[in-house]
Amino acid sequence: MIVDLLKLMRPGHWVKNLAVVAGPMFALRADAESLRRTALVFAAFCLASSATYTFNDLLDRHADALHVTKKNRPIASGRVTPLAAVGLAILLLAGSVWVGVSTLPPRCALLVIAYLLMNLAYSLALKHRLILDVIMIAIGFVLRAAAGAAAIEVFVSPWLIVCTFTLCLFLGFGKRRCEIGMFDTLEEAGEHRATLRRYTPELLSHLISVSAGIAIMTFLLYTMDKDPQNAPPFNKHHLLYTIPLVVYGVFRYAMVIQTGTRHGPTDILLRDRPFLGAIFIWTVMVLAIMTEKHWVGRLGLDRLLESRISTGAVETG
Repeated sequence: MIVDLLKLMRPGHWVKNLAVVAGPMFALRADAESLRRTALVFAAFCLASSATYTFNDLLDRHADALHVTKKNRPIASGRVTPLAAVGLAILLLAGSVWVGVSTLPPRCALLVIAYLLMNLAYSLALKHRLILDVIMIAIGFVLRAAAGAAAIEVFVSPWLIVCTFTLCLFLGFGKRRCEIGMFDTLEEAGEHRATLRRYTPELLSHLISVSAGIAIMTFLLYTMDKDPQNAPPFNKHHLLYTIPLVVYGVFRYAMVIQTGTRHGPTDILLRDRPFLGAIFIWTVMVLAIMTEKHWVGRLGLDRLLESRISTGAVETG
């Protein structure tokens, strides 16, 4: 029973809650208190997401019992009773709200509660709405990212919201394309997920192309934005140098999902080596840009640059 309850919570999906790290990371906040709050908001969203997974499986138990693979889920298979699932969902929901309200700033707690309410609406109705289903998933990631920034009480940049939303929109439509590719017909795909009966490969390919372009353009505009209110504590204009990697990563993801060799963002992230390589190099470059002042000073490059500039000024004079 305990193992099945853990499976019902889907701890493998907790990796999605790492979106809360985006705000503290770009704010360069790594002090003990910021790390503590980030860990707490991560825990709150892990509990909240597990509560929604449990509630969703509870609602879908009858349909899942007739499905080829979903029939093996804990509730659909009968290994976990509906009563036990309700108890677990309530416990997880209460735990997430308690962590948010008692240990985090009020604005962060409100975002956790908003995430729970949004997922309740998603499970009850919105997951059956074409396109809106993916939009709601993207908003879920936006709430995570915003909560991470709110937890350490830093300004929530509009660019954090927009970049997160557009990227997750692209990933979400890509996931739907992967799901359709797993089946021979749309009718079979519809048995896996109701909205897949109305999505077509052509429509999804178009949505993927549009959302990919928007995601790339949004990141590009962020790197060129000169508004001091949106400026992080590092030279974000140097992020322009990472644009080729961003473009490659987006296009690589789009290519892989079209070929049908992978089954979604998580599978691509864990198994596609070229995509992993692009992510790794991009991360290293971003960390180098964020800590530029530190390592430039440690290596003495700042004094070298200053001497070159002063020498040039003397020669010019």
